[in-house]
Amino acid sequence: MAHSPSAPKLVHVTTAESPQWRPDEFLDGFQALTIDLGTDPDGEGAIDATLVRAPGAGSEPDRHGAVLYVHGFTDYFFQTELADFFTDAGYDFYALDLRKCGRSLREGQQPHFTTDLVQYDRELNAALDVVAAASRDAGTPTRVLVVAHSTGGLITPLWIDRLRRTDPARHRLLTGLVLNSPWLDLQGEALLRTDAARLLVAGIGRFAPKRVIPRELSSAYGESLSAHAHGEWAYDLHRKPLTGFPVTFGWMAAVRAGQLRLHRGLEVGVPALVLRSDKSRFVGAYRPEVDTADCVLDVRQIAQWSGVLGSRVWAVAVPDARHDVFLSLATPRRIAYDEVRTWMTTVFDEAPAVGEGAQQQ
Repeated sequence: MAHSPSAPKLVHVTTAESPQWRPDEFLDGFQALTIDLGTDPDGEGAIDATLVRAPGAGSEPDRHGAVLYVHGFTDYFFQTELADFFTDAGYDFYALDLRKCGRSLREGQQPHFTTDLVQYDRELNAALDVVAAASRDAGTPTRVLVVAHSTGGLITPLWIDRLRRTDPARHRLLTGLVLNSPWLDLQGEALLRTDAARLLVAGIGRFAPKRVIPRELSSAYGESLSAHAHGEWAYDLHRKPLTGFPVTFGWMAAVRAGQLRLHRGLEVGVPALVLRSDKSRFVGAYRPEVDTADCVLDVRQIAQWSGVLGSRVWAVAVPDARHDVFLSLATPRRIAYDEVRTWMTTVFDEAPAVGEGAQQQ
């Protein structure tokens, strides 16, 4: 297992000191910032992460705060409707492409590969510092709402729990957590969740971390989303292939260790909202029913483990939602945005405006 990286110090960064923002290569009007992470502790050379910000982020006063979005496995940030929703609700919007993911993937690197989820603390801390500094410079409250999907929904509560225990200065910057179909347990047969299976995966992951786990790669979810197939969403298939990236033993061991740590109970210390579909459908190839179900994770497991995140958790099953509830068909997508709006109004005593993207569906 790789050693956990030491966290960078909390540093005030002004816009004038940060000329590295550049036009984003994928999304018109968005900007990107490279976060240099040095040498990969997993031996894949130089690595970095990429912070993306929506138009106007960090420059407008009188905002409620900021959103920091974190993607899942075989994913990167492209969801401009999600950014529009939070921007219209009064939040600056930022998204982080983690190391070896999306915009941060370099030639020759294993996509999304890590042997320890704790390693992501480095770019998460750095991104949080940049977002908080931009808020201070703009005269906006340094209140950061973390929003995360799938594997990002496992990585971020573990990170926030560590901040609460070891880095209270950064933890005080956070105001809430929204998880979109978080990967809280290992789906499939019960045999896969036994100690014997865990030890086998961990053992192979230690000695052959990049060895690929033999499994069938279904394109059902990708085809349900992509405008190249049966869906409505346009994104880069190199960074988000229809069948997903190969799963390695080292990465799976890291995920399983994170899930078991979560099962022992966390306390994120901020209000949390967990969104999921109301049903799962697992199929080997695309069928229309996967458009109205989670065909990646078992939603019963999400329901089972949502309560261990902390003492203030609001859990909602969105009827007919996909795995990414914000990429669902029009009606469940509207319901999902309505649930976020209700939660924000209730928890933060705010009345955010209706996002254009949700209104138009």
